[in-house]
Amino acid sequence: MMTAAVRPAPEPETRVHVGQGEFEVTDRHDLVFSTILGSCVSACIRDPSLGIGGMNHFLLPEAPGSGAGDRRYGVQAMELLVNALLAMGANRYRLEAKVFGGGRMSAGLVDIGGKNVAFVRQFLVDEGIPIVGESLGGLQARRIHFWPATGRAKQQLVVDPTLAARERALAERAERAEREAGG
Repeated sequence: MMTAAVRPAPEPETRVHVGQGEFEVTDRHDLVFSTILGSCVSACIRDPSLGIGGMNHFLLPEAPGSGAGDRRYGVQAMELLVNALLAMGANRYRLEAKVFGGGRMSAGLVDIGGKNVAFVRQFLVDEGIPIVGESLGGLQARRIHFWPATGRAKQQLVVDPTLAARERALAERAERAEREAGG
């Protein structure tokens, strides 16, 4: 008589939402990070040898005026994520990234998504962190799920009628700040 092998049930996953200006890192195998992006960008960075990874979500590449140091902006968001991974034991020379977002959500206004895409690519080149996967640009919002332990990422295109209005307001504020700064 043959008996079937009994496999233990997989551990349930815990989903952690990463909102604008937030980042999360972990070495746990049961966590999945997720976020929704329009023109914003999310970098998912990990050390594949250790299974340590994290995700951020930033709005603009740089802060207008006195907002320097605010983690909603690219430089601060990226540095916080990388430094948190290193503090957990990740090796800088093994880090790899997957990047998402940067859509053009507001026609006729400042292309915030394009600026975010250019920023994240240049930051990662400057830091020597290779991009091993990306879905950047376009005209569609996305929901991203990232499994830091394995590096798996899943993207779903979403229709969110309120996202376009929120993105338009963000673009208008950015355009106004650029004009006031003389740029």
